[in-house]
Amino acid sequence: MRAIVTGANGFVGSNLVKKLVKNNIEVLAIDLSFNPSRLEENQLIEKVELSIDSIHSLKDKVNKEYDLFYHFAWVGSAGPLRTNEIIQTNNAVWTVACLKVAHEIGCKKFICAGSIMEFESMSNTYEQEIRPALPNIYSAAKSYAHQLCKPIANNLGIDLIWAYITNAYGVGEKSPRFINSTLRKIIRNEPLEFTSGTQNYDFVYIDDVAKAFYLLGIKGKANKGYMIGSGHAKPLREFIIDICNVTGTKNPPLFGNIEYTGVNLDLNVYSIKELEKDCGFKCEVSFEDGILMTKKWLEVVDYE
Repeated sequence: MRAIVTGANGFVGSNLVKKLVKNNIEVLAIDLSFNPSRLEENQLIEKVELSIDSIHSLKDKVNKEYDLFYHFAWVGSAGPLRTNEIIQTNNAVWTVACLKVAHEIGCKKFICAGSIMEFESMSNTYEQEIRPALPNIYSAAKSYAHQLCKPIANNLGIDLIWAYITNAYGVGEKSPRFINSTLRKIIRNEPLEFTSGTQNYDFVYIDDVAKAFYLLGIKGKANKGYMIGSGHAKPLREFIIDICNVTGTKNPPLFGNIEYTGVNLDLNVYSIKELEKDCGFKCEVSFEDGILMTKKWLEVVDYE
């Protein structure tokens, strides 16, 4: 088999590429830049530097048949561009462009990285008196991309498989997202201030995320959305206590010092039963092990 992966030099994309190669799948890896590269040289990997807004030119660069198209490229998935409505709207349009290119070059499946925040976006929009913050623009764009792609994929005759990532974390990601920011506070012995932590959450280690996407390419079914998580969602407060216990920090978590203005999704939303049923997925990395590996890595990489 052969697969195309956009955002192949990113955190999730690069780990998927490694997983595909381990399973003897040839990969056309696409990203804006591979300098520095997260991917080691391998005869099964061909790298192409291409911006996502120029994806239409990909068909002129492809001289082989490909089976799968994985789409991760997304401008402003973190940082200030996450709240830029023009960039985020463009991301949805570029996702459609990727879908059409995938069809033109003969891919049978288009597997796209969505987000658990799509569900939050719908609640933020339609529930009464909810006050969404600006990052809701990012989640709204993910939902918009999904809504655009589904009818277009069916019209083209290409299988669309949508994956809702809960919260991926692990070795290799330097971002200031929740797990990293909390572990950095622990490493630096800083106060641990949080919301009340009653909102439901889930976290899944990067190796399991890559495994889930690999399985979706092989066994995922068209017109289905699959939640990628640990299968053990619970209130955020409980995850925070687990982090404190496993790291042995002496600083107690301070709950309620920060206001939470988002929505609280029902635990059923986080269910991975469809992923388990269709693809035989099972998480292999426990939250405790994942936290310890990530903390150890951050202790080194943040101070190199």
